[in-house]
Amino acid sequence: MLMAAEKGDINTIIGGIAPDWGPFGSLGNEARVMIEVVMAVAILLCLGIAIWGAAKQRIGATALRDTFSAEQGKGLIVAGLTGVFIIGSLGTLFTIVYGMAV
Repeated sequence: MLMAAEKGDINTIIGGIAPDWGPFGSLGNEARVMIEVVMAVAILLCLGIAIWGAAKQRIGATALRDTFSAEQGKGLIVAGLTGVFIIGSLGTLFTIVYGMAV
């Protein structure tokens, strides 16, 4: 009988799915940490924009009866969450594009 997953374990499967650093694989640990910190700060900034937009939408829609402020809040929410998604998926996107180029 032939077993399909005879030699692997869950770490092999997860390691195969997780993106590597692709073209940035030769960077040192300090450079990787700096890139991760910059990306984390950008994600926090985008989440802050989304929270600010939610507050602006809530205050504009209920307390002030300002429809322009509520619409502007919706735009900020969408922009903030889109930024979080894009920044969060940059590692995967770089890996895919680099892998297709090689």
